[in-house]
This record gives sequence, structure tokens and C-alpha cells, in this order.
Amino acid sequence: MSTVLVVDDSITEIEIISSCLRRSGLNVITACDGGDAMNKLSGQKPDAIILDVVLPDKSGFELCRDLKAEASTSKIPVVICSTKGSDMDKFWGRKQGADAYLAKPVDQEELVRTVKQLIQG
Repeated sequence: MSTVLVVDDSITEIEIISSCLRRSGLNVITACDGGDAMNKLSGQKPDAIILDVVLPDKSGFELCRDLKAEASTSKIPVVICSTKGSDMDKFWGRKQGADAYLAKPVDQEELVRTVKQLIQG
């Protein structure tokens, strides 16, 4: 069974995204900020990562860039999922290495479809 790391500082968003992914048969681990995410990644490598942009310690853009620069995490697909959904935000997310960019409120079917496509990739 594939595992997805969900990084968001909103407990509500984590619950919405996690339950949607679990219903589709995926394992979910969660983190509330970039530091927490990096700690989780040091012990376990998920099959995909879902990142919010607005996080307390470093932005999802910075975290995505760091993950893609690190050899041990560079191949893990990253989906940015944020309320910042302008074309410029999406462009910037792609420039940081994101494999997909979905605007919140997220379409749950699209999220599951996107994550599963990237995992099978």
C-alpha cells in the first residue's frame, strides 16, 4: 500500500485531505510544518508528498525546493495544495520542482487521481 505525507498547518485541512486519501486506499502520515516533515522523512520515505504553501517555519515552495535538491527525496512526487492558486503561484510551484499544483478548496477526486498517477508514474 502506498504512503502519502501530508504537510499542512491546518488540522482541518489535514483531516479533509487525509480522510480522502485513506478512503482511496492510501496510507497517510502527517506533519504540521517543514521541520516536522523533514523529521518524518528521515525515518520513512513516502511515495508522494502533499504540501501547503503557507507554513509556519518555511514555505511549501522552500520545502519543495529543499526536497528536490536532496538526493534521498528528489524522486518523491510533490503535489502543492494551496489557497494560493493564481497562475503565478502555480508557475512558481513548478519552478520549485512541484510535480502538480492544486488549488484549495481541493477537489477530492482530482487530488486522489493526481496522487495515484504520480505514484504509478
